[in-house]
Amino acid sequence: MVKDILAPGLRVVFCGINPGLSSAGTGFPFAHPANRFWKVIHQAGFTDRQLKPEEAEHLLDFRCGVTKLVDRPTVQATEVSRKELHDGGRQLIAKIEDYQPQALAILGKQAFEQGFSQRGVQWGKQSITIGATQVWVLPNTSGLSRITLDKLVEAFKELDEALIVRGR
Repeated sequence: MVKDILAPGLRVVFCGINPGLSSAGTGFPFAHPANRFWKVIHQAGFTDRQLKPEEAEHLLDFRCGVTKLVDRPTVQATEVSRKELHDGGRQLIAKIEDYQPQALAILGKQAFEQGFSQRGVQWGKQSITIGATQVWVLPNTSGLSRITLDKLVEAFKELDEALIVRGR
């Protein structure tokens, strides 16, 4: 089981789709060696060094957290059903209402669309909010994603800079 890393007063909560088998096996988020999450959030400015999956709790030191839409681990996120994503979206909204981070960053367009019953979503900041929390859709950092590391960093950096401007 990969537990959430959440606390009040966070700048951002990153929301993955569901744990992969590496994460399920270790209990740490984004644990597969091919997943670029830790490298991306460091290069985008969220952390002052590249954390390892087993250091995930240290995200709180940087006012960042992690959660997921679906708890069930799979080899690929494509194995997660539409209903699981939809149910996960409702549970995620309740979590975010409780913690009210400055931003929620959902990693993956399709996951966001199915989890939040949206269509035709663009990358970046969304028009919807959860209370005072901004909602962002960022590319998935999975090693299965074809997006380049530079493009991932650029997308995550846009969020980091928007949060600095808002200054919370």
